[in-house]
Order: sequence, then structure tokens, then C-alpha cells
Amino acid sequence: MSVVFKNTKGWLLDQRSHINKSFQSCLLVKDPGLKQYVQFSLKRKYFDILKPHILAKTFTNLDAPGTVHQESKSNEESSQTRSEDTLHLRVRCKKRKRKHKERNQGEIDSESYHEKVRKIILEGTKSLVEEGFTCDYLYGARVNECHESLDLTTVDSRLADLCEMAKKLPIGNGIEQGSVQTITEDQTSTELDLFECITQNNMDCARLVTLMGEKYLLPPHCSFLLSDISRMQPLVNSNERYDVIVLDPPWENKSVKRSKRYSSLPPSQLKRIPVPELAAQGCLLLTWVTNRQKHLRFVKEELYPHWSVEVLAEWLWVKITNSGEYVFPIDSPHKKPYEILVLGRYCKTKDASSSSPVKDENPLPDHKIIVSVPSTLHSQKPSLADVLEEYVDPEAKCLELFARNLQPGWTSWGNEVIKFQHLSYFNMEETGPDSLT
Repeated sequence: MSVVFKNTKGWLLDQRSHINKSFQSCLLVKDPGLKQYVQFSLKRKYFDILKPHILAKTFTNLDAPGTVHQESKSNEESSQTRSEDTLHLRVRCKKRKRKHKERNQGEIDSESYHEKVRKIILEGTKSLVEEGFTCDYLYGARVNECHESLDLTTVDSRLADLCEMAKKLPIGNGIEQGSVQTITEDQTSTELDLFECITQNNMDCARLVTLMGEKYLLPPHCSFLLSDISRMQPLVNSNERYDVIVLDPPWENKSVKRSKRYSSLPPSQLKRIPVPELAAQGCLLLTWVTNRQKHLRFVKEELYPHWSVEVLAEWLWVKITNSGEYVFPIDSPHKKPYEILVLGRYCKTKDASSSSPVKDENPLPDHKIIVSVPSTLHSQKPSLADVLEEYVDPEAKCLELFARNLQPGWTSWGNEVIKFQHLSYFNMEETGPDSLT
């Protein structure tokens, strides 16, 4: 379970443990009749966030309430080094300092929103981080501890490029009929149509399979469709209606445009997603939003009404380091250490209470916070599966849109939907005896 601790403010999550739980037992089929069960774990380096990305003193005093944890002995020992680093940073920043100019409307709106949620973040994060130290999930800077060097030159299977190429192919029966293909227990290498059919692993254990010449780990009871927004028909034609839908749209921003890490999508294009054809009556919809108020207003005032979704609540994901500090200073004028999650309910008819997947005894509260160490893998969000357990029926069918990894028991869609399932992101922990069948 990913929940390390929870209280009335929110949850402290361990995303790496949540991922690893899915691969405690993974089936390898070496040859027909020769099977082996092994254990895999996501490489620790992807969650080694040992210090903030920007020093807090650059924007605010370290003793101000904007820092999460100040009582660690190791933090005191490193204060001199931090001061020296901050001094050098200030010198460099002076050279790049832009001329003073009036703030634009976007900056004014962002500051106004920040002032509304700042106290909620400070109070909620403080209590959850304290518990993180109590249970040894979080820790201060560890002296002389060896960590894996971070090398993100993982094999790139160029899934998005393949999806773009697949668009030029004629539409086949899979798209028209909403076909579903299952990876069988004895398959060693799978030549499957990942672009026109929903692919699923129905086994109680994870699978290591070869897809398009690359090795991927599939969680138990997962389903996925690899396609872009123009070829979502297999999802719609499968006639499945989902009780929970999570969206992580590739929002447009300058950083993404400069880095070219993935293709962004104009907000207006999001309206093309056939949510009403995928959502069950009373479906709980959750959309990740960056800190641009323009995007938040679009979701609440245009996108959700377009889909007949009623806004229920806003939650906040607060990102911290392994030592309990915000990854960015809380009052940074450029990047904030949190993102927004907008929750709503799909209401095709006015009365959605009779079939809503949300438990009546646990109505969704507003302004909850989710605190976790973020992954260094770009744009990977924490799983909401365990967080939603107390609010959603256990038998709820769940779908993630714009996914870049798979979850057990969920259906996932996106043009890079299996990107972070690539074997190169994982270590083999232990092997068991071969079993012949």
C-alpha cells in the first residue's frame, strides 16, 4: 500500500512501494513449458530526491514557516554549505536578473491562488512530514551514503512516434469492433496489435513480455491501449463504462516546448476526449492541473461543463525531498512545490446519487493534500488508487487517460502508455526455482 500515513489533512504516500508491490511475483516464460517467477523493483535512484531543486534562501529565510522541516541535526550541519551555495547562486542570478516590469494577469492570478492555499499546504504538510520521520520513511541527509548515480538514458522505445506512424495505416476491425486481446500464460513473445486493440494481462501475477522487440513489465489484471487522441475508438467500442477516470493532460507550457520531452495538447483539444461515452453514471473524474490559473479555470469553467461534470473539490499534491523539504521554495515566484487535482462527478442526468461510485458515508472533502517524494521520471504522478479506497466502491472500474505507466486492476490509455513499464527502469531482486509444466 502506498499510504505511509494519513490524517484529517491528507496522506503521505510512498509511490515506489506502491509500484514494487505489483511486481513481487512476476512470471517469465523462457520457453514453452519452462516458467520462472521472479521479483522486480523500480530502481531506487528514481526517487532519490536528496535536496531541493532550488535553495530556499534564494526566496525566503530558512527559518520562515515556508520550510517543512528545520529540526534535523543533519540539516544544521549542512547549513554553512547551503549558505555558500546560495551566495554563489545569488551572484549568478544577479547577472540574469530581468528588468522590473508590471506583473501580467496570469502572475497576479497565480499569486492570489497561492495565498488561498498556502496555509493549507504549510499546516497539512508539517503534520504529515513529522509522521514521515517518526516511521523512518523520511530521513535527514545521510553522510557517506552511496546512492545510484542518476542516468536517464533509458532505452527510448519512441512510443509516441509509433502512434503517429500507426495513424497512417487504414483502420482495421479492431478499432471498429473494440477488440480485446489477452496475453496468455504460455506466450513468450507477443506479436500483438497494440494500436487497434485493448491489450490485457488477466493473470494474478505480473508478466514480463516482449512487445515490439522491447521487454516490458505488466502488472496483474491490467489493460491498456496504445494510441493518440485520434484513435480512442477501441475504448469506446469496448462498451466498458468506468466509475473512476483520472486524466493527466499534457498541458502546454514553455518548459515542455523548450525541452521537447513530449507533445503538448492545446486545452481546446481536450474537449475531443469522449468522456461521456466512457463514464458510468456518477463517475468520479479527477484531472491533474499545473499551477497556471488559465488551465485551472479552463477545467472548472469549460471542460467539466462540456462533459456534464460537476466540480466537487480541489486537492493539492505537495512534492517534498527525502529529508522532508519542499522540492521548490513554497513562495518561489517561478515554480511551486505543488500541483492541483480537480475532482468532479459526471452527471448525465440531474439525479446521479443512486448510481454514484462515491460512497455516501464518505463524501469527498475539499482541500485535501497528498504529500510524496516525486519521481525523477518526468511528469509521473503518484497513484491515486489507495487514496480513493475510502471514497470509492471496491468494485469500481477505473481508467487513466494520458497514462505513461500501468496500474493493477486499471485500464490505461495514452500514446506512451507503457513507457515507464520498460524493463530498463527496474532491477531484478531475486529469482525462484524454475518450474516445468
